[in-house]
Amino acid sequence: MTKSLSAAITGINADQQWLDNIANNIANSNTVGYQSTSIQFADLLYQQSQGAGAPAVGNQGGTNPIVMGSGVRVASNNTNFAQGTMQQTGVSTDLAISGNGFLVVSQGGQDYYTTDGALQLDAAGQLVTATGAIVQGWAPGANGQINQNSPLTGITIPQGQVANPKATQNITLGGNLEAGATNPVTVTTTAYDSLGDPIPITFTFVPSSTTPGSWTVAASVPPSGTSTTPTYLSIDGTTATQSASGVISGGTPITFDQTTGQIASINGSTSNLTTATVGGFPATYNLPTGYTANLDFPAVGSTNAVTQFAGNSSSLAVTNQDGAPSGALTGFSIGSDGTVQGTYANGTKQVLGQIASALFTNPEGLAKQGNLLYQATLNSGAAQLGAAGSGGRGTFVGGSVEESNVNLGNELTDLVLAQTAYQANTKVVSTTASVLQSLVQMA
Repeated sequence: MTKSLSAAITGINADQQWLDNIANNIANSNTVGYQSTSIQFADLLYQQSQGAGAPAVGNQGGTNPIVMGSGVRVASNNTNFAQGTMQQTGVSTDLAISGNGFLVVSQGGQDYYTTDGALQLDAAGQLVTATGAIVQGWAPGANGQINQNSPLTGITIPQGQVANPKATQNITLGGNLEAGATNPVTVTTTAYDSLGDPIPITFTFVPSSTTPGSWTVAASVPPSGTSTTPTYLSIDGTTATQSASGVISGGTPITFDQTTGQIASINGSTSNLTTATVGGFPATYNLPTGYTANLDFPAVGSTNAVTQFAGNSSSLAVTNQDGAPSGALTGFSIGSDGTVQGTYANGTKQVLGQIASALFTNPEGLAKQGNLLYQATLNSGAAQLGAAGSGGRGTFVGGSVEESNVNLGNELTDLVLAQTAYQANTKVVSTTASVLQSLVQMA
């Protein structure tokens, strides 16, 4: 009789752990990044009171063994890594994982793994979880490139960082020069030198009075010192001049095809119709000796090509220049591959780092440590690090979090089942106790 008592007690213990697990899931049904767990039971050892008997043809039939079980135990506590619902928050530090993978975080010098993407910045600019674990990834090298073979380091957003100025290398034109125009067309832009100081540049297109479709282009910067005459720059080695009366002559020739309205030659060349070289910048600008910039013309026939059509007023303009002054960091975003890109007040963008993603051969082998952190174990395998979106890793979704994947309907159903099993085991205990009492009373 004591076997039924001990078996029922193991059932009570197992069902209590089942109830504990259900309670924990329900309590975390609104915990961001929480992965629900489930209990699996296994029976305990059996005591054999009779072995199996072999059949003897025509004499005796075979008999099955008689065994008596000793109860139940919790065999495993599995984690459900099914995708939770994505919740868009709009917070730039928040990060959800769409698919497989974990964030790598460090706390107290120990690496952990988490699906909790409700991140924030601390006073040092480090990207951290709510409990202070530092998100790990790769820092950009001297050339701004990410080396994923380098050691992991904490991802830091350098608040107040100022982006270096960038000297203008390319100035792109686009638009139309009116066919039959008789007056010069001027286009202005602001380029930048190596210290981020502005360089006001004026491009003047002068139509030929004798040859249709022929123009010359001159580039100039404002006069320096006491001079009242602009300083003219060279374009493809040709430098224009300006007379006392303001007439510009000697610019770089540009011709247009009179049938198509497209550029036919630049400085006499019919092979290179996309780039002219601007040089001869005065020493007053912080530029290296021999510095040049490209004056870019979009490809002939393209949507943004420089054209000469009749009936359209001149709309020529500088559509882009790639220089920039210095500028402070104003914000950042996290790409689907974990690249953290900073946006600066000067309009430039720089890579600040890349958040690492970890895969495991057996993620259910990870050990929960609390605070939504997991630790690798012998049965999970070592973390396989890489960029999100590669090697089977899911992608990152910036400005979102993954909600708990607890299914309350399932948990409440299991709660009823666990309660019924618990009560049934207690009934076995009370019944066995009653039988034992009857046995004692017979003595």
